[in-house]
Amino acid sequence: MIFDTHAHYDSGAFNADRFDILASMPEKNVGLIVDPGCDLESSRAAIALAEKYDFVYAAVGWHPEDMDKLTDEGFDEMIKLMHHPKCVAVGEIGLDYYWDAEHKDEQKALFIRQIELALELDKPVIVHDREAHGDSFDIVSRYPELRGVFHCYSGSAEMAAELLKRGWYLGFDGPITYKNARKALEVLQMCPLERMVIETDSPYLTPVPNRGKRNDSSNLKYVIDKIAEVKGVSASEVERATFENGKKLYGMEDM
Repeated sequence: MIFDTHAHYDSGAFNADRFDILASMPEKNVGLIVDPGCDLESSRAAIALAEKYDFVYAAVGWHPEDMDKLTDEGFDEMIKLMHHPKCVAVGEIGLDYYWDAEHKDEQKALFIRQIELALELDKPVIVHDREAHGDSFDIVSRYPELRGVFHCYSGSAEMAAELLKRGWYLGFDGPITYKNARKALEVLQMCPLERMVIETDSPYLTPVPNRGKRNDSSNLKYVIDKIAEVKGVSASEVERATFENGKKLYGMEDM
């Protein structure tokens, strides 16, 4: 079975057929999905999907791109959602200097605030790090007890090595199948199979051969095949390992 550790089925891109798509996942060999929120509205929606489907779980968090929606009341309500029994992580949180390089200090403050919440609640974090590698690494390194995943990992192999030493997981997705994936493949080659998870970031980052279309969890078979090719192991071994890794990441070993 496949574990999609990061998919946004709360996205408007799924409004026309969300429930049909999700209902079809077990027959497509998808056994578990985690849907991370990006603000209060999407976190509520992720929790609602987790309540509807046994195999869907939620993460709750405030994404740096959505800082303009942040209010004290909304943040307080988000904290309540983090206590939901099907909330398995705090996320998607982090830093994004690609879309917003003007509010770095505010992004860092929000990131740290949510990291400290995750530690209080004993939950892992899902880190969004886009063109903010140095600051992201510096912040998480302040918290040796912090655990989680760098979603859609895009940093260097050197930074990956340091994260792996600290017990982090790295998320791999559709871009490893692209022609320009040299940097991502370098990281993939050096990352032990037991420290990687797979994700779609649906509806985004669709792998080849379906690049350009809306993504969903069934496309992870192409990511699995690419990992198997690079690592020199069978696709079934990658599927088994990443399923178990996802459960360990999110504290779901007994599920």
